[in-house]
Amino acid sequence: MNISKGEQRVLHVLAQGGLIRHERGAGRKITKVLCVTRDGHVLSDCTLSLFNRLRRRRLIISQGGRPYRISQLGRESVRPQFDNR
Repeated sequence: MNISKGEQRVLHVLAQGGLIRHERGAGRKITKVLCVTRDGHVLSDCTLSLFNRLRRRRLIISQGGRPYRISQLGRESVRPQFDNR
């Protein structure tokens, strides 16, 4: 699967235990996303359009309204790096 650098960066954060918090606007539409690392730092590269691409490709999932995490397909798609756990 062809994944951009920004998508790779977000997937690496999620693979290491991070999550994506989301806020909904009027109705069910997601209006704001915030990517948080496992240490509590915010990743500024995660935009709403990048989030929608990851969700459309099913690389991230949310269950029961909880924050988004990496899916099994996302784990298989991300390229390994030295600091991945």
